[in-house]
Amino acid sequence: MNASIHVSLWQVVASLVLVALAAAISRWRRADLERDILVATVRSMVQLTLIGYAIKLIFEADSIWLVLALLSVMVFFGALTARGRGVFEPTPRYLVPVGGMVIGNAMTASAVALNRLGDEVADSRAKIEATLALGATSREAALPIVRRALRSGMITLVDSTKTTGLIFFPGTMVGMLLAGAEPTDAVRLQLILLYTLLGSVAIAALLATTLAYRNFFTPAQQLRETAEAAA
Repeated sequence: MNASIHVSLWQVVASLVLVALAAAISRWRRADLERDILVATVRSMVQLTLIGYAIKLIFEADSIWLVLALLSVMVFFGALTARGRGVFEPTPRYLVPVGGMVIGNAMTASAVALNRLGDEVADSRAKIEATLALGATSREAALPIVRRALRSGMITLVDSTKTTGLIFFPGTMVGMLLAGAEPTDAVRLQLILLYTLLGSVAIAALLATTLAYRNFFTPAQQLRETAEAAA
């Protein structure tokens, strides 16, 4: 059984456009994730490339000791991390699984961001009302909480991207390896998926928070009364 998918370096480079978009969204909304996104991108590329060659070596050597050594390295880096903290062909074969991953991750990011937004509004009512009383618009008053909510929606995927290839092997890469694909092709496809997800998560969290924060304010730029506040 052999996988026929071949992924070029140019396809990986093209997917970096979505990473740039995620960083631009973070900078625009001042979520302060640009450096994390850059670090995650560079680390994922280096880590997955190295692990791809390591896997190729292990496959060729067919040694259980090399497998145990690789797993030990992954556990080691996992402990350190815990201590510290348009590209695909438009065919159903690619669009269905990739679309499912994009939609699922975007939905999760939106839900996390919206949940954080609601909590932030509830916890910061006095500060928001004071800001409005000083003449700020609803957009200006909500900007800090929108920023924190956007960061919450994006940070999980950014952090997981940093450790990809060190702590865990992503499912797509594992599937391709089991199907007999070349490790380099598996790595490149996984990088494209990671960068696609970064872009989609950033867009989803941005749209969700931008549209949702308006519902907390009246047309007269006043903070709406919520059930919790009334109680």
